[in-house]
Amino acid sequence: MAATELYTKYARVWIPDPEEVWKSAELLKDYKEGDKVIQLRLEEGKDLEYCLDPKTKELPPLRNPDILVGENDLTALSYLHEPAVLHNLKVRFIDSKLIYTYCGIVLVAINPYEQLPIYGEDIINAYSGQNMGDMDPHIFAVAEEAYKQMARDERNQSIIVSGESGAGKTVSAKYAMRYFATVSGSASEANVEEKVLASNPIMESIGNAKTTRNDNSSRFGKYIEIGFDKRYRIIGANMRTYLLEKSRVVFQAEEERNYHIFYQLCASAALPEFKTLRLGNANYFHYTKQGGSPVIDGIDDAKEMVHTRQACTLLGINDSYQMGIFRILAGLLHLGNVGFTSRDADSCTIPPKHEPLTIFCDLMGVEYQEMSHWLCHRKLATASETYIKPISKLQAINARDALAKHIYAKLFNWIVDHVNKALHSTVKQHSFIGVLDIYGFETFEINSFEQFCINYANEKLQQQFNMHVFKLEQEEYMKEQIPWTLIDFYDNQPCINLIEAKLGILDLLDEECKMPKGSDESWAQKLYNTHLNKCALFEKPRMSNKAFIIQHFADKVEYQCEGFLEKNKDTVYEEQIKVLKSSKFKMLSELFQDEEKALSPTSATPSGRTLLSRTAVKPAKARPGQASKEHKKTVGHQFRNSLHLLMETLNATTPHYVRCIKPNDFKFPFTFDEKRAVQQLRACGVLETIRISAAGFPSRWTYQEFFSRYRVLMKQKDVLSDRKQTCKNLLEKLILDKDKYQFGKTKIFFRAGQVAYLEKIRADKLRVACIRIQKTIRGWLMRKKYLRMKKAAITIQRYVRGYQARCYAKFLRRTRAAIILQKFQRMYVVRKRYRLMRATTIVLQSLLRSYIARNKYQRMLREHKAIIIQKHMRGWLARVHYRRSLKAIVYLQCCYRRMMAKRELKKLKIEARSVERYKKLNIGMENKIMQLQRKVDEQHKDYKSLLEKLTSLETTYNTETEKLRSDVERFRMSEEEAKNATNRVHVLQEEITKLRKELHQTQSEKKTIEEWADKYKQETEQLLSELKEQNTLLKKEKEELNRRIQDQAKEMTETMEKKLVEETKQLELDLNDERLRYQNLLNEFSRLEERYDDLRDEVNLMVSIPKPGHKRTDSTHSSNESEYTFSSEITETEDLPLRMEQEPSEKKAPLDMSLFLKLQKRVTELEQEKQSLQDELDRKEEQALRTKTREEEERPPMRGAELEYESLKRQELESENKKLKNELNELQKALLERSSPEVTAPGAPAYRVLLDQLTSVSEELEVRKEEVLILRSQLVSQKEAIQPKEDKNTMTDSTILLEDVQKMKDKGEIAQAYIGLKETNRQSLQDYHMLNEDGELWLVYEGLKQTNRLLESQLQSQKKSHDNELEALRGEIQSLKEENNRQQQLLAQNLQLPPEARIEASLQHEITRLTNENLFYEELYADDPMKYQSYRISLYKRMIDLMEQLEKQDKTVRKLKKQLKVFAKKIGELEVGQMENISPGQIIDEPIRPVNIPRKEKDFQGMLEYKKDDEPKLIKNLILDLKPRGVAVNLIPGLPAYILFMCVRHADYLNDDQKVRSLLTSTINGIKKVLKKRGDDVETVSFWLSNTCRFLHCLKQYSGEEGFMKHNTPRQNEHCLTNFDLAEYRQVLSDLAIQIYQQLVRVLENILQPMIVSGMLEHETIQGVSGVKPPGLRKRTSSIADEGTYTLDSIIRQLNTFHSVMCQHGMDPELIKQVVKQTFYITGAVTLNNLLLRKDMCSWSKGMQIRYNVSQLEEWLRDKNLMNSGAKETLEPLIQAAQLLQVKKKTDEDAEAICSMCNALTTAQIVKVLNLYTPVNEFEERVSISFIRTIQMRLRDRKDSPQLLMDAKHIFPVTFPFNPSSLALETIQIPTSLGLAFISRV
Repeated sequence: MAATELYTKYARVWIPDPEEVWKSAELLKDYKEGDKVIQLRLEEGKDLEYCLDPKTKELPPLRNPDILVGENDLTALSYLHEPAVLHNLKVRFIDSKLIYTYCGIVLVAINPYEQLPIYGEDIINAYSGQNMGDMDPHIFAVAEEAYKQMARDERNQSIIVSGESGAGKTVSAKYAMRYFATVSGSASEANVEEKVLASNPIMESIGNAKTTRNDNSSRFGKYIEIGFDKRYRIIGANMRTYLLEKSRVVFQAEEERNYHIFYQLCASAALPEFKTLRLGNANYFHYTKQGGSPVIDGIDDAKEMVHTRQACTLLGINDSYQMGIFRILAGLLHLGNVGFTSRDADSCTIPPKHEPLTIFCDLMGVEYQEMSHWLCHRKLATASETYIKPISKLQAINARDALAKHIYAKLFNWIVDHVNKALHSTVKQHSFIGVLDIYGFETFEINSFEQFCINYANEKLQQQFNMHVFKLEQEEYMKEQIPWTLIDFYDNQPCINLIEAKLGILDLLDEECKMPKGSDESWAQKLYNTHLNKCALFEKPRMSNKAFIIQHFADKVEYQCEGFLEKNKDTVYEEQIKVLKSSKFKMLSELFQDEEKALSPTSATPSGRTLLSRTAVKPAKARPGQASKEHKKTVGHQFRNSLHLLMETLNATTPHYVRCIKPNDFKFPFTFDEKRAVQQLRACGVLETIRISAAGFPSRWTYQEFFSRYRVLMKQKDVLSDRKQTCKNLLEKLILDKDKYQFGKTKIFFRAGQVAYLEKIRADKLRVACIRIQKTIRGWLMRKKYLRMKKAAITIQRYVRGYQARCYAKFLRRTRAAIILQKFQRMYVVRKRYRLMRATTIVLQSLLRSYIARNKYQRMLREHKAIIIQKHMRGWLARVHYRRSLKAIVYLQCCYRRMMAKRELKKLKIEARSVERYKKLNIGMENKIMQLQRKVDEQHKDYKSLLEKLTSLETTYNTETEKLRSDVERFRMSEEEAKNATNRVHVLQEEITKLRKELHQTQSEKKTIEEWADKYKQETEQLLSELKEQNTLLKKEKEELNRRIQDQAKEMTETMEKKLVEETKQLELDLNDERLRYQNLLNEFSRLEERYDDLRDEVNLMVSIPKPGHKRTDSTHSSNESEYTFSSEITETEDLPLRMEQEPSEKKAPLDMSLFLKLQKRVTELEQEKQSLQDELDRKEEQALRTKTREEEERPPMRGAELEYESLKRQELESENKKLKNELNELQKALLERSSPEVTAPGAPAYRVLLDQLTSVSEELEVRKEEVLILRSQLVSQKEAIQPKEDKNTMTDSTILLEDVQKMKDKGEIAQAYIGLKETNRQSLQDYHMLNEDGELWLVYEGLKQTNRLLESQLQSQKKSHDNELEALRGEIQSLKEENNRQQQLLAQNLQLPPEARIEASLQHEITRLTNENLFYEELYADDPMKYQSYRISLYKRMIDLMEQLEKQDKTVRKLKKQLKVFAKKIGELEVGQMENISPGQIIDEPIRPVNIPRKEKDFQGMLEYKKDDEPKLIKNLILDLKPRGVAVNLIPGLPAYILFMCVRHADYLNDDQKVRSLLTSTINGIKKVLKKRGDDVETVSFWLSNTCRFLHCLKQYSGEEGFMKHNTPRQNEHCLTNFDLAEYRQVLSDLAIQIYQQLVRVLENILQPMIVSGMLEHETIQGVSGVKPPGLRKRTSSIADEGTYTLDSIIRQLNTFHSVMCQHGMDPELIKQVVKQTFYITGAVTLNNLLLRKDMCSWSKGMQIRYNVSQLEEWLRDKNLMNSGAKETLEPLIQAAQLLQVKKKTDEDAEAICSMCNALTTAQIVKVLNLYTPVNEFEERVSISFIRTIQMRLRDRKDSPQLLMDAKHIFPVTFPFNPSSLALETIQIPTSLGLAFISRV
């Protein structure tokens, strides 16, 4: 179809934009041919007219459908052009936070400027073994592809990492190397992969620096070859470096730093070892302070220094060399501070004793005078003479800087050489993978020689890249056999010729450097003359004559000629070099000693960067004179040669490309600058790859994928059985232009844009189909709804009408009743109203009349009162008027009378003056005198009468006086009393006054109190009212609070229950973690054990002849012994040193420590036994002294020997205890002295001490055990009547052994004697043949000879004493015989007694006998108390032995009683049966005669008996050679376990601890051997896991412990073990079962691993749901099931197989549940991990597929009754991820629902799934950025792991719940097919 047909309305296009580079717009109308303007609408809603170019009439590029946006591979885009690439990268980087994207064969990596959790070991494991297109783009995918191609194609590989500074090249290369180190591992124990990674810190410290663009910018290029052996494990590496920027040593731009190592040195200056360097702050030195930015945020230079030194140590650079490096670097810093003083314009000098130069000379070991001289002078040599010429200050500074640069370059070269030596491998290298970390295309405002070399290298790399891409494209076309034409692509060979060809730029530069007076200007003129107007790629700037322009593949670059010649020459004064060569500092002289021979270009490098490459891919043989010639080569020439070597290396390998992009210049995280990105995409060749792909057929589909995707465009009749022909027919109809597609063998190839056209047709077809489906469905739904509504309406109408009729009838009845009610009601109401009105009226009348009467009365009363008031008022007024009038009248009268008196007075005054006045006065006086005379007479008469009265009174007075005197006296006394009373009265009055005051005060207080009380009462009443109100409120609140309390109590109860559940879960998790840790340790232990076995086998193969005199352990012992047992058969005291060295500490540690703890316990028991014996001894001594009466005769020799032996035993035990305590203290000290983790490492002091002590303790323990055996045999020989053998030469009586032991004071002699004795007792000759491994037979023979010699000498020395003691022993034996006869008689008597009385009788008899014997010996030894004391001790021991025997007999009696009851019961049943068969007549008539009773069938006890020699055969037939399949099908489950336990029971019944230990040890070792041999077989591992668990359960069930005997039958309880406690072996078997379980899980995982991803994710279980998106260049795994691919049915069939195998083997149901749970966890984890790393799997349809697959697994669990196994819960993260793919993802409610739903997923996983969510169809929508941010905000408080992937290697801790068996042991039959005829049932 024509391209113009796609430019229709609503089509989206890209238009150029100055700010965003490209902008998206939408067509407003269809484009027609010839239109000059296109109507567009931008995304922000603005309309514009886009004018087409009138010449080209090129339409704007079309935008890809949204379904293709965010693709993993840019070549999968339908439209391949710059805006599509830019937009796809931006969407992935900004929206999805994906930094990696494929572009064909190129991996585009965008620097996020943020630490991302995508480089962990779990991610490495996820990418390991995967195809490159199966997973999301990643640097690990590129590394895995390179590693896989190296192994598959047997061809070396290269990973080319390029990009500009700050783009992340070094980090990408580092991660690639980490991937190789992790995946491949190391071929040796030297940890080469660690060394390869350790080279990074060193090279970063000396080659990286801070720039304005990057804080850790690599200022050199490097190519690292990682070598692999034939098994593709890392064996070494080699590094080549390019263009070190030397100028940075002496100059840094603003905000930049020098190399990191200088600042690390300054930060560590305070360290003691750096004091001699005399360093200081970085701002002190000229070479480190020029940038003004000595510190990088977030970087601690002191810590980085520690890492650098650690890396140097790991790479073999010892401390002396490290200090030498630091010394040289410190010298360079001091050299930079050397200052010069100008003498004149042409000369300068250095001040005398200049401190920086002095320090420099001291550090470098050179003479101060020489260095100061040659820093200010230079030597000029002519043909005849040599001149020393002073130089100017500027020249001296330049010479100083040149010297510093040269020294640093030499040091850099030296370090690289030593790193290469450390990484070099002696093993032959089979292949390698090279990682090239090199600078990208650079263009700045001022470009010089450095940029020229960098861009020249990028031209060569781009040419190689173009050729490789072109080659791959053409190979693909040829492979598919489609016709093709040569693709036109940009060939930059002309540009390369311009630079490196004859008379090219480099050639002319070298020629100008040879000229005596060559300059930059002359060289520029030569360039203009040679290339200007002759080469289209060379131009001259208009405004400059010292610059030139080259058209590179990426862009035009203008280079400034200034400095080209000087940088190309890179001269250093020879005299200064000679001074350094003569240095006393050895390392400095090493830097320059091979300068003339070195092929490295460090001697002539630009001031910017230098090339350090000493290793060529194809080194040529050195020719004479080549070194000096090479030394004279210019930097450009050397760089060209090294670049050619690099290109040869790359061309000889398969390249893989990583292009690093810097998203912005400000280092902002996840910020995308379109302009900067486009510049780099153009420069790094990504767009060229796109252009080459677009020129051909970029879109490729397999026929099956095309059919699945576009099946909707076909009709049923068009679908043929041949998929290829079907696709051809469809394409011929859809695309008429046949040039737009081609049919290959397996794929269909499309031109650019055709897939978008097909997608448009498909979307239109689906849209039409959707509309039709919607129309039909909606019509059907509406019809269904209408019919349903009609039917419902009719029903409703029927019921409503009936209801209405019933309501109407009811209404009529109610109306009639209402009328009647109303009648009576109204009558009642009216009557009531009338009565009420009448009563009311009467009341109103009475009230009114009374009111009127009261008013009238009140009026009359008021009138009456008014009259009274008026009366009184009027009276008062009258009286007032009267008084006023009277007062006025009186006043007037007074005034008048006064006036009249005054007048009368005047008259009297006048009369007095006359005689008449006196006369009138005298007349009145005479009358008065007469009156007075009469009065005198009357008074005289009264006087006489009074006188008479007076005389009478005097007489009475005298009488009265006397009386009164007496009264006076009395009164005086009364007065005194009165005075006293008065005083009292005064006091009382005062008191009364006080009381009155108090009363008054009290009254006032009372008043106050009463007032306060009243006030308080009022307040109280008010408060009471308030309290009542509050009480009411409080009651309400109380009720509310009660309700709340109830709610809270309920909530608290629920919370506490939840907390309890959570704490229980947490405790379970802690327990599981502890189990997991323990089981991981067991797993590691088993791994180390296998490794130890392998190493031991290798050592046994290597060591064929042992050293003379060296003792080896018995091979039978080594094969039968296990680290879990404590066998007494320790033979030699020395072990094989080589084996001890090879043995890992991890293997021995559990054995040794458990043995050590057991020995400690044994020591404690021995001490207690010794103390008890000592106490008893003291008590017996006191008793013997009290009962001493006479001397005791000579003691029999045997008693003395026994006593001496016991004393010797005690002494040795005491010394042994002391020795063990001392050794324990030494061990504790050794452990305390070093508390570091290395204490328990092999070779550590504590480890050696522990091994030595445990070896000696083991030997001593065995010796003690043998001594106990000898002692027991001696005691038995004394108790039993044993006839001595006559032959003295063959006599082996215990007496001889006892005497031998007594004479062997040395413990070593005792041990050797015992070993020899044990070896001589081995009679079977075949045992010696079994020992003949590695010369062991000869060693044993030598030991036997030495032992025989020792025994012969001891035998001769014992003969004499034996002869002397023989007679005494015979007498004693005779007495013992008599005693034995008496015992037999007593036994016969006891047998006649009842069983209850037998024991008491025998015990009483024994006590009587001992008492008699005691009395006898008391009389016998009365004279010798010591002998009597010894006798008492021996007697006490015999009593103890008797008590022990008595206890054993009690146990035996109980067993016999039980057996007797069983026998009696069976006999009774037999007799009843016989009686039934015999008639009564026969019983009476037949005479009784003796008959032969036939033996009843033997009653088996559930034990199996075998000989000790048959134990290897038992293990071989029952374990090693057993075929699980036959046993599982034909025999009962767990039969081998039952057989082994029955053998153990018999050994326990015999009380043979050696046999029990040997059998259990052999069983464990046999199971381990079988699993090691056939550990990959599911049936074998499952079979032995089942049998090991059954064996463990049997040991528990029959252990005799009450906790395990609850479910036993009485018969099973009789079968319990009686003599041994095998609890320790139960733990050993439990550990073995854990190891087998982990091995079974690994086997199941290996089988399921290839099926999981294909069956759970890729296979389309529900056909037609998942869509296939257009694939890119990288092969994407198809969801269509081809032949050979795994499906979900494959997984379920495999699970059925696993389950049936485990059930057939009789595995415990709980254990089966744990296996299934682990299997489901692995399935879910692997599926989820792949989902999180595959963008193409994160879609709605895939979520449906996953949920369906999970439902099928759940259905399988239900069928197997395993739903309660916890397996379903392990799939919860996968289920929630599938739900997350399907739920709505738009609103805040959706976000809340997602957060509550996805509680099993971590925040990182949820965000990852949302970022990866990709619509498969156009009808789906992408997840918006805002929604993802909302999810992150809601989940920010969730505390979960930041890890992205689940740990697929995690194994749940396994438990083995006790599962008793109901099977009776005595009923088990041994099939003949097992070959166990040598064992018999007991």
